[in-house]
Parts: sequence; C-alpha cells; structure tokens
Amino acid sequence: MFTALTIAGSDSSGGAGIQADIKTMTAHGVYAMSAITALTAQNTTGVQDILEATPAFLAEQLDCVFTDIPPDAVKIGMVSSAALIRIIGEKLRQYGAKSIVVDPVMVSTSGSRLICEEAVETLKQELFPLAAVITPNIPEAEVLTGFKIRTPEDMEKAARQIGETFHCAVLCKGGHQVNSANDYLWQENGGRWFLGKRIDNPNTHGTGCTLSSAIASNLAKGLSLEQAVEQAKDYLSGALAAMLDLGKGSGPLNHMFALNLTGTKGE
Repeated sequence: MFTALTIAGSDSSGGAGIQADIKTMTAHGVYAMSAITALTAQNTTGVQDILEATPAFLAEQLDCVFTDIPPDAVKIGMVSSAALIRIIGEKLRQYGAKSIVVDPVMVSTSGSRLICEEAVETLKQELFPLAAVITPNIPEAEVLTGFKIRTPEDMEKAARQIGETFHCAVLCKGGHQVNSANDYLWQENGGRWFLGKRIDNPNTHGTGCTLSSAIASNLAKGLSLEQAVEQAKDYLSGALAAMLDLGKGSGPLNHMFALNLTGTKGE
C-alpha cells in the first residue's frame, strides 16, 4: 500500500490541518501518517490559540515514522516557528524523503496569521529547496515575491520567480479575485494552466490543505506532477460541488468532509 506523511498542525474542528490531510489521503487509498507541529483551538471562523510541539518532540515523531514506515510522499502544512522548520528540514534530508509537497501556510482562510516573520525566511531556506512542488495561494505568493498579483500574467511571473529562486516546481493557486479558479504550475520545462470553475460554496475551510494532500497522495501512487495536480483539482472541485453543510453555528462549516462522500477521487 502506498504511504504518505503529513507534517502539519491539528485542527480541532476537523476541517483543515492534519485532520483534512488524513481524510484526503485515506479517500485516495493511501495510508496516512502524521507528525503534529502544533495543536490549535480553531473552527471555520478563526484560530483562537496555538500550542506548538517542541522541536525535540517533533523530531521524535519524524524518527518514529521514517524508521518504521517510510512514506512515499510527504506533505508539509502549517509550521509556525523557525525552530520546527529547521528540524523538519534536517529530518527530511537525513532520511532522504521524496515527493515533498510544501503548502506554505501563512494565513488561514479566515484571515488568522499562522506563521511568524522569521519562520518565513527559514521556510524558504530549509524546505523550499527540498520540495517537489510548493503550493502558495495568491497572498502567500505575494509574500514570497514581494509584489502584488493582480492578473493571470502576474501569477505566471510569481510562480516562475519562486521556482527559479528555489529550484522547485510551483503551483500558484488562483482565486482571491484574480481569476475564477485557475491554477498555474511552473516547472523548469515550462508552465501550464489548470482551468477550474469557481463553485459558489461558502464552505471553503481546509481547501488548501486538501488540495496539497491530494497532490501528495497522487505523487505517492507514482503519478507525474501534472497528473497529480490535475486529479487533485478534480477531486477538490467534486468535494465543493457536493455542497455538504455540517454547521449549526455562525460560520460556514464544510470541513471538507464531503471529500469522503462524493466519490470523486480523481481516478
């Protein structure tokens, strides 16, 4: 059975973070493992508190995974401190990890800041060069490039700049009022647009986690990066189109649980 490891924070509401990752990987028929970088008290309306793992404990989690069940792919999500990022980089190099997908989580969908400034630079230095692909959304790509992204041409420019700087593929995710739901993948041999239709669904908590986990799952199964991205987008679109609403509170609740119900595994 193919295996994948998620290194990310826990979401107490179950819609993002390692919970979304494990659900997505399982739905793809991939055995999911996790190394938790932080506990969060959050729901779809915001993050209330974060309790980080210590670097030593994160290292122990990673040692336990890699020495017993080596993953075929690794997805990295929320890592809020430079010390934790350095541990992850050290362990990935130590064990020769492959098919690494880095989702540079900096701001949650609800607008909560999830990473400190120092950690952004460490993320660039330690993890981007190890990545098979990184998956920034437009606000994250703006942080990484230093310029505003207002057009599809800006997305192409940003993806290329990030990719050439860190020598990895870059999937610049659309939305955020630049285009409907189109993503641009830059690789050394050129770029490709993956077109998507914006689905009028307010329940988008965890979509970034889900997409990157689906890409990692597909890479674990041996798909090419383009195939992995294409099928991951189809999978996410199917989940959003299901329009599952779990909430009784004031915020939109979807939790991406629809992923396990739609049957759209992108296969």
